Amino acid sequence: MAWLSLRRVYNRLYKHYGPQHWWPADSPFEVMLGAILTQNTAWGNVERAIGNLRANHCLSPRAIVATPEKALAQWLKPSGYFNIKARRVRNFCQWYLEVGEFPGLSVLATDELRKQLLSVSGVGPETADDMLLYAFQRPVFVIDAYTRRIFSRLQLLEHDAGYETLRSQFEQALSADVTLFNEYHALIVQHAKVACKKRPVCQACCLARHCPFSFQPAC
Repeated sequence: MAWLSLRRVYNRLYKHYGPQHWWPADSPFEVMLGAILTQNTAWGNVERAIGNLRANHCLSPRAIVATPEKALAQWLKPSGYFNIKARRVRNFCQWYLEVGEFPGLSVLATDELRKQLLSVSGVGPETADDMLLYAFQRPVFVIDAYTRRIFSRLQLLEHDAGYETLRSQFEQALSADVTLFNEYHALIVQHAKVACKKRPVCQACCLARHCPFSFQPAC
């Protein structure tokens, strides 16, 4: 059995699934909002929550800050943990306005911008990197639970390694390319939904013949 490199995995996923056209949003701010709302929920739920904000003319940082938290929570209800997310979203929007919104942040170097994003309550490494990659077009690789699942099964990464360790491994193995990182993360999500689920569907997996996990009885 021939093991795969991170680049070869990308090539196989891209050939199998094609371009994913991520991030599905109309503006950098909507990307950032979605990155917060997608915590611990499926993207379809986030789309419904954002749809509620749009229907109520509340899809801007100023409108969100001006909205009572109780009303905001009701609109965000489809995304789950809606009371917590309402507080996080309003807190982020207040900070976003104070730092000059997208123009004020986009002039920062990537490391400084990441540091600033991580300083906001409710924004962790994965959320910050989603924002950096998809809103600010910075070559930062996003690590999520799907990445850990797929690549630990392929024995290319350690499932329990720290977030920064895994991010560094991807960034060192691949060229610093925003388009590549964008597409790769989206393909990982798609593959985890279609084939490499918690209980894998190995017969639907384009990586199965290279995956030691697929030889286990669970598949």
